[in-house]
Amino acid sequence: MTDLTKLMPLLAGQAGVWAGTYRYFDPAGRLVDEHASRLTCRVAPGGGWDYHQTNLYTWADGRSDSREFRGRWRDDRLWFDDGPIDGWAAEDRLDPERRTLLLQWRRRDEPQTRFYEMIQLDPTLRLRSRVWQWIGADGRTRLRTLIDEQKVADDWR
Repeated sequence: MTDLTKLMPLLAGQAGVWAGTYRYFDPAGRLVDEHASRLTCRVAPGGGWDYHQTNLYTWADGRSDSREFRGRWRDDRLWFDDGPIDGWAAEDRLDPERRTLLLQWRRRDEPQTRFYEMIQLDPTLRLRSRVWQWIGADGRTRLRTLIDEQKVADDWR
């Protein structure tokens, strides 16, 4: 297995449990969905994976959903090709503060949509802000997702 603490220290620093809120906006900027989240991020979890993330989403009306994301290191990126998405994550080496991750992926249930994500972390790695752009096959923005999270535990176990 790959040592992501050396190859992707910003990603490795996110290991733990994060709580936050996802907000979805249509192209006109209208809020179309909002829900709470609890993400468990694991580095070197075993089982042939370099990274494993479990997302639990809950809505105010009582609905919930859970998703698993697993990745392997290759070609200078963390690749996700198992579970609900295909794509990659990489640290933005052009960011002089080294606090930016970039992701590009497709959801298996939305193959015509390309997702572009940027993750910004604060200097303590306790707060993060995430932005998703949902871009359709025609190049038009379908949705934007804004995510604000706080690390609530360092130990993901």
